[in-house]
Amino acid sequence: MQQPRQSQADSTAGLDLPSSHAPWRVVTAKPEQDACFSVVFHDGLEGRVDMAAFLRHRRVTATVFEALRDPAFFQTLRVEQGAVVWPNGADLAPDAMYDAIAERGVWVVD
Repeated sequence: MQQPRQSQADSTAGLDLPSSHAPWRVVTAKPEQDACFSVVFHDGLEGRVDMAAFLRHRRVTATVFEALRDPAFFQTLRVEQGAVVWPNGADLAPDAMYDAIAERGVWVVD
């Protein structure tokens, strides 16, 4: 009889995630200056994310990302369930981040 796959519970979303890790899952993220951070993925790929231009754009006003304009708040980023998140619920798509960094070494969010 086949054993069921083990799951990891996501307490914030009520989801069960497979215990295997996709290569694009973020392992570590470290804030830097000027709305940027470095990131390391599950498969060892490393790169940088630059959010400066995105955060300056007027379309960010009155969105969950507006709080990230405050450098002190931006620094509160953390990794949760393989994604980069902030305490206010802002998050970034780790698969899009991975693809851009794999191609160019940096993801300039626009």
